[in-house]
Amino acid sequence: MKVGSELMLDVLGSTVTRRDARSYLSRFRSEKPKGRSRNERHDDVGVNLGNLYLPVHAVEQNPVFRQGPGETQTVNETLEQLHTALVKIRRPQTIDNPTLEGVCLTLVQLVRLGMSSVVVLDCGNDEQRSSLYLRRLAMEQADRIAASIDQYGGPGARCLDNALASSLEDEPFPSSVKVQSGTCISNRNLLLNPLRRGIIPVVIPTTFVRSDQRLVHIPADEAILALTREFAGVRTGLDEETDPQEIAEKFQQTQKEISLDRIILLDPLGGIPSTDEQCRSRVFINLEQDYESIRSEILSVGKSDTQSDSSGDLPTSKEPASKVFTSSFGEVGKYDRAFAPLTGVPTTGSHHLSNLALLRDCLAMLPPSSSGLVTTPENAANANRRPVDSGLAPGVGTRRQRNPLIHNLLTDKPVSSSSLPSDRAKGSISPTTFIKRGMPVSIIPDPRVHPWTPPSKSNPSISLSDPRIDLPRLIHLIEDSFSRRLDVQHYLSRIEGRIAGIIIAGEYEGGALLTWESPCHATGQWPLVPYLDKFAVLKRSQGSGGVADILFKAMVKDCLPSGVCWRSRRDNPANKWYFERARGTWKLPDSSWTMFWTTEGLQVGQKGRDWLLRDYESVCRGVVPSWADAAGKERGVD
Repeated sequence: MKVGSELMLDVLGSTVTRRDARSYLSRFRSEKPKGRSRNERHDDVGVNLGNLYLPVHAVEQNPVFRQGPGETQTVNETLEQLHTALVKIRRPQTIDNPTLEGVCLTLVQLVRLGMSSVVVLDCGNDEQRSSLYLRRLAMEQADRIAASIDQYGGPGARCLDNALASSLEDEPFPSSVKVQSGTCISNRNLLLNPLRRGIIPVVIPTTFVRSDQRLVHIPADEAILALTREFAGVRTGLDEETDPQEIAEKFQQTQKEISLDRIILLDPLGGIPSTDEQCRSRVFINLEQDYESIRSEILSVGKSDTQSDSSGDLPTSKEPASKVFTSSFGEVGKYDRAFAPLTGVPTTGSHHLSNLALLRDCLAMLPPSSSGLVTTPENAANANRRPVDSGLAPGVGTRRQRNPLIHNLLTDKPVSSSSLPSDRAKGSISPTTFIKRGMPVSIIPDPRVHPWTPPSKSNPSISLSDPRIDLPRLIHLIEDSFSRRLDVQHYLSRIEGRIAGIIIAGEYEGGALLTWESPCHATGQWPLVPYLDKFAVLKRSQGSGGVADILFKAMVKDCLPSGVCWRSRRDNPANKWYFERARGTWKLPDSSWTMFWTTEGLQVGQKGRDWLLRDYESVCRGVVPSWADAAGKERGVD
């Protein structure tokens, strides 16, 4: 089996946009001597990149949110850092050989594509087993994984049982996340030297206890945290008299040597579960916004399942957990109950909580560009599988399944968008969750306290002069996103008394401003229409970082779940993105506008609700643009 398989042709030809490809190359391509041909330079990744440098169909099929003219991107010819992923494989002893070989093939491909990997084994922490037994089990599985990696040629793998040591630190390090434990790296060169040579270290989670000179088995999560601290340059064992300048220099040197870009958890249970019945796992988690709510949800569902759970036989240890998966907290909990009990929560839920907490603690120590990925070993091994469809005619093939690890490396995105309606994401259900430290989301007013309802005497509209809103930054955001200068006074006058609310992502990296609009034909107590007046993302954040997805998801799930409408000019590059997320669209006759809405079940020509569609149309035709420049006024850009 060749490492440069046809998988790359499928991925690069069908899922990666030109912008994704350029971003990947600028970050992961190593420095090449001058004078070499373009094609020669591109062959050095060791994997057939196929039609990456030809026009790709995915530019049309995989739209991103972008307004205005695109920016020209340059490709960085140098690569100073060693890009690395920490990969934790949970319970490798239950993974069959074909699946394990597929996982190892994917790891080899990641190395060839510029992402070195450090594998950490998690064989469980059964208190009924001795530390010696668990250590021997981990060593057996490490040899098994190393042999699977070695069969694909190249530098191969190296098993390490002496990479970790017990820390001398006894005093807790003050932090909101876990940046200290009793484990540290014994010698960083034991890891860096193999990584520089393309070798995949397979770390056995044992630590050398200096006090009594012995090796002790430790939880794999402790090993992951210790490795993260080392690669992130976090030093907790510094003397009070240490020169701050020396600390800064050591930190900068670490940053130059290595960049920890991914924390990957391969778990039979798959990604972090969602309560949505159509989705096995959450597609994307913005930790800044979602961590506490997801944790509470897992705890509440777990306690409910504890009360209703009935005893039953456990599947055999050789049967993959994904094959007995019936719900986010169902049968797999029985399969896994004996391995990591947590009071009041079934073991399945405890593992999800553990994975979520581990990624939160790790990503808190890393740059915002780093991310986490949780998926099943089967999903990570699908590089050479094609879905079987017996209903296809002879000779008709199907598109190869996306490997989430390869796809994420090339795009830094989840396999599917988190803001898609659940029924449209149904065809791309995957047990994979993409996690970023992300950004906070501010919603004014908070719909949990003050639901967004039309203004009245008892419920007045908010104003942009509200002290919670930074008006200059909001104006800059709108102007940067639309590449137009806003007529501020006209705009403020037009929306005064109409504002439904405002959603701000991060430090004004994105924002959505919604208003209550009155249809032109409205009389008396005619209901007001919720209208998306401005949806803006800074140019530097368009097409990446998930800012647009975060905003849209907050708008339709938290603020206006009953529906909202908006308009966009027919030549707006963002329309492809809008079409995927809207519940309905209509190209308004005798105008340059396309109207969108998220109202469930509303269709053009539908009897009984045609009045609502007429209201939407009236609003979308009647809103007056507020642009200061002539081009904006002439074109009616909105």
